[in-house]
Amino acid sequence: MKEGIHPEYHKITAVCACGNEVELGSVMKDMKVEICSACHPFYTGKQKLVDTAGRIEKFKQRYAKHFAQKEEQKKE
Repeated sequence: MKEGIHPEYHKITAVCACGNEVELGSVMKDMKVEICSACHPFYTGKQKLVDTAGRIEKFKQRYAKHFAQKEEQKKE
């Protein structure tokens, strides 16, 4: 590496809003994050899964008359 052209690399502690601290290396002096693996719903198992099949069924029920009318028009 050339001297004098690279930023200083520090060992820092990144602090999450939940209070979790993680030690890592960075060119920043300090780091504060809003969410981390200790409090993110995906990692904690509290993630709400979207029921796509239910959404499709609701759509089909809502537009069933419309689709039925289209089919009747095609037959005529």
